[in-house]
Amino acid sequence: MKILISNDDGYQAPGIVALYEALRVLPGVEVEVVAPEHNNSAKSNALSLHSPLYVHRAYNGFRYVNGTPADCVHIALTGLLGYRPDLVVSGINNGANMGDDTIYSGTVGAAMEGYLFGVPAVAFSQTEKGWAHLDVAAQKAAQLVTQLLPSLPEAAHRGEPWLLNVNIPNLPADAIRGFKVARLGRRHAAEQVIAQVNPRGDTMYWIGSAGAAKDDAEGTDFHATAQGYATITPLQVDLTDHDRLPYWVPTAAGLSSPAPEGALAGRAESAPGGKALA
Repeated sequence: MKILISNDDGYQAPGIVALYEALRVLPGVEVEVVAPEHNNSAKSNALSLHSPLYVHRAYNGFRYVNGTPADCVHIALTGLLGYRPDLVVSGINNGANMGDDTIYSGTVGAAMEGYLFGVPAVAFSQTEKGWAHLDVAAQKAAQLVTQLLPSLPEAAHRGEPWLLNVNIPNLPADAIRGFKVARLGRRHAAEQVIAQVNPRGDTMYWIGSAGAAKDDAEGTDFHATAQGYATITPLQVDLTDHDRLPYWVPTAAGLSSPAPEGALAGRAESAPGGKALA
């Protein structure tokens, strides 16, 4: 089994080193790292389309790229590796990727890029920043990957990859109550932007912190991690609001119908300054 590891904190981040060390010792597994050169948090699925990407090899064998997390996985799968991995794993991220975080997350973006190419993928994060109990998080990640490995050939055969988002509390091993499948919660809006003046007198802005949990009801990732569980949330890429498709049908039908006779003339008469609307 071949596993590709990436992240968004950069190839030197403690999280990716711990994840690599935990996975490389699994029996029958080959692991390779292609990760960003620098921190690329909150880059989501961004690709670098207007600047060249360069790949370098670090002292520990990791390859790093001057691009985004999605760049790393994209070029790895489209020529850099020379083979198709069985699994793409991203992380371990320095902080939670729960609820709305998944939209912005570079950690999830790297895993999603693998999923878009038809490769099963997992994004791993710790719920708090600071890397406390990182060794435990890496052990939990290895346990889950070990459980997933037997299903990979079937997923490849059926052409049905999956995308999992996993959040692990920063707790000692004996305090983590296990894994629990959970849906995404929701956050309140982000905090106010932080404005500062630089030495030249120009105003600069820093994006504010993420909002507090808004929907942290039972069944959500927020609730389960607060109870001491590591959460598994299956994600999908389809953003269609299927329930509201019928709601918008009359709007589309109205826009598609021929304009009533005289409607354009009426618009011309009512246009500002008496000018016809073209």
